[in-house]
Amino acid sequence: MPVAVLRPFTALWASQASSNLADGVLQAAAPLLVATLTRDPLVVAGMTVVQFLPWLLATLPAGAMADRMDRRRILIVGNWLRAAGFALLALALANGWHHVALLYAAVFIAGCAETLVDNAALAIPPRLLTREKLERANGRLFATQSVINTFIGPPAGAALFALAASAAFYTGAAAFALAGLAALLLPALRPTSTEHEHRRSNPTTMTQDIRSGWTHFWRHDLLRRVAFISAAINFFSAATGGLLVLLITGPYQLAMSSYGLFIAVPAAGAIAGSLLAEHVVPRIGGGPTTWLAALTPAAGYAVLGLGHSTPLALAAMFGAALATSLNQIVVSTLRQAAVPDELLGRVTAAYRLIVLGVVPLGALGGGLFGRGLGIRSTFVAAGLGLTLAAIPLASRVTTQGLRDAETPPSPPLPRPLQTGSH
Repeated sequence: MPVAVLRPFTALWASQASSNLADGVLQAAAPLLVATLTRDPLVVAGMTVVQFLPWLLATLPAGAMADRMDRRRILIVGNWLRAAGFALLALALANGWHHVALLYAAVFIAGCAETLVDNAALAIPPRLLTREKLERANGRLFATQSVINTFIGPPAGAALFALAASAAFYTGAAAFALAGLAALLLPALRPTSTEHEHRRSNPTTMTQDIRSGWTHFWRHDLLRRVAFISAAINFFSAATGGLLVLLITGPYQLAMSSYGLFIAVPAAGAIAGSLLAEHVVPRIGGGPTTWLAALTPAAGYAVLGLGHSTPLALAAMFGAALATSLNQIVVSTLRQAAVPDELLGRVTAAYRLIVLGVVPLGALGGGLFGRGLGIRSTFVAAGLGLTLAAIPLASRVTTQGLRDAETPPSPPLPRPLQTGSH
């Protein structure tokens, strides 16, 4: 890559890496904190509900802001807001204020900021890179996310939590603060001159912007299809993910310190999928990748629910993560290549409203099933449910359809309205 293109992408990469480190640390620390306070499956699953509720409430306005504002500034402010929220939680824990409500509040604030940061971050690569570099760039971003967010962060979070609960949350806050600092190195990513002139001649309200983004997404048949497939995957992942800590410390009779391992091992599959996507997907096609992304996790849930072998359970989670990672890159590249830049933030938000909006519903359903049917039965039911959902959904996505949906690429680094200083 030319140096002029590499530097902005490296800044984005560094910001996302630091943010992912914080996510990974908190991904282990938050469930462990809940598990020390209660063994009620519904209360444990409630943390996932609170974490993803902002995707139902705030994602569409966040997408509109990503198309109206400097995306670089959104990354800075959003990450610093997350840092402040978890720093306050750590301070409360250090002073002996241990209560589930405090964790719920910090996680909800971080979730609201995350809708801003993620929608903006996913809309940035097409501004920095040409179409032919997007698949590789997305692979690097998702590989980094997998390594840090699940392979490095959770074991570190579990180890820090063992020392002191506040230490884990202070560390997460510091990593979010560093992510904001790294985003300062990005160029200004305001609407381009052409987009600004279009807005001046055709002024719109925030509500109109949200409506136009949603309409573009909903009328794009293929984007809508892959969104519902990803939503089904996420729904059942949330239904089981919130209960994983209870499964391994209960039926599997493992120590609480093993929780980080059950998050870290699947990261190897996600890393493999991210790094191999540019080679594997062109060979097997996006259509078969969609099938793998749905059926492999479904089989994994059945193995977790019915089995007793820890190595077999970890192997199943490895395979599920690999398949899901391949599909994530296929879908992200499709969205970035098929949607005009001036709509990308809003369309991404509409997509993620469907895909992540189901997560609190899945977590709530998993908590209710876990309380009524038991932990193992909930995992088995999730495997069956995802299989039944995949049959009508995945069959409608073909490799040729994915190729045909892409629009001609736009030139990288369009001229911003103002240059800004860095």
